[in-house]
Amino acid sequence: MDLYPTELKLVDDTAVLIGWNDGQQRRYLFSELRKACPCAACRHKTTGEAADPMKLTVLSPIELQPIKVEKMSLAGNYAYRITFSDGHNTGLFTFELLRELGAVVE
Repeated sequence: MDLYPTELKLVDDTAVLIGWNDGQQRRYLFSELRKACPCAACRHKTTGEAADPMKLTVLSPIELQPIKVEKMSLAGNYAYRITFSDGHNTGLFTFELLRELGAVVE
């Protein structure tokens, strides 16, 4: 069976709920989605060299704010493109990836 979303609902300012065609519902925290971004730049950050502990990163005011999802739009019939409050929007979250993320709602 091909799995695809049938419902997309904002839970609060920290999470979204996706209902699937098999009846399952999953809750996705915005911060977890941002950390799981599948784009090449984000994958490189998580698999690249270890950070230099002597080098401090300066965060911008926007990076200090809790992450939010500003927009979720379909990309074809297989993924969502998510625009985050930090301006990032290059990752395509396939339905397959989304089905692995999030927490099942009972």
